[in-house]
Amino acid sequence: MPTSKKQAVVRAQPLIAVSDVEASTIWYSRLLGIEADGPSDHSHLYERLMCGSELVLQLHLWDEEDHPNLTNADAAPPGHGVLLWFETEEFDEVVRRARALHAEVVLEPHVNRAPQHREIWLKDLDGYVVVVCSPDGEAREEEIEGFGTSRTAT
Repeated sequence: MPTSKKQAVVRAQPLIAVSDVEASTIWYSRLLGIEADGPSDHSHLYERLMCGSELVLQLHLWDEEDHPNLTNADAAPPGHGVLLWFETEEFDEVVRRARALHAEVVLEPHVNRAPQHREIWLKDLDGYVVVVCSPDGEAREEEIEGFGTSRTAT
């Protein structure tokens, strides 16, 4: 007799420590086209960034509220060994927004051959590396062959 195993639902809810929650909220909101969960008396210490009803990213002020591992910002480079990776169907628009924000570009828009999508690598206000990509399989065959970025906004 077949048995059905319930499929677990897991969603990443990354939290990063930042030097200025309000500035980071504005930066990520403008870059990704998302919104803060809402103003609160706690917004200067912690903010939740939402895409509709889905939590995308949490921002927490360094050295506040005695949370383990959210202290001593100088202990290691920001996000050492971590990439904040976001997929969007609005890749060209995100590239335009990144340019408007004067975001530091680590890698210009390009096609990643393995997942066949486009990516741009940036640094945020605190130096975390942020990768924004289009959906897997979205890049056209000629872009993959030539590793081109013909559809990417400049």
